[in-house]
Amino acid sequence: MEDIYKVGEKTMKDYQITVHNQEETFSMAQTFSKFLREGDTIALEGDLGAGKTTFTKGLAKGLGINKNISSPTFTIIKEYKGIFPLYHMDVYRLKDSMEDLGFDEYFHGDGITVIEWAHIIQDQLPEQFLTIEIKFVDLTTRQFLFKPVGIRYEQLCEEFFHEYFSN
Repeated sequence: MEDIYKVGEKTMKDYQITVHNQEETFSMAQTFSKFLREGDTIALEGDLGAGKTTFTKGLAKGLGINKNISSPTFTIIKEYKGIFPLYHMDVYRLKDSMEDLGFDEYFHGDGITVIEWAHIIQDQLPEQFLTIEIKFVDLTTRQFLFKPVGIRYEQLCEEFFHEYFSN
């Protein structure tokens, strides 16, 4: 399912997936990881317990990372080695949105950057990125809303959603 919204003057689509449990979240993220490439930035939004870390675990598995993935709530950034490096950030505890932790080095680096609570550092996000909002539907069901910002991420969503709903 898709909706239309505007970023500046450009009209963009957004895309939705509903999953019914953590296993579906993990599997969907693992499939999604196949479409990522060096330098991609994913902004994850959702209430506590919505599934941001479960989604990141699925991405990590798809990137060939077999380590235990946990939210970097107190360390802010965790790095994992896989097909591409995975930079997993949780910026929830940042006091100042302009605190310089070298985000640009991650956003424009050789890995995939996933940021939980990314709205907190909205001013520091790269020009193009993908926001994924995770919403509670009920106790186990979640709605994932993919909002691409930029042509790269619109193409990524088109390709992923075509494959995801073809299977």
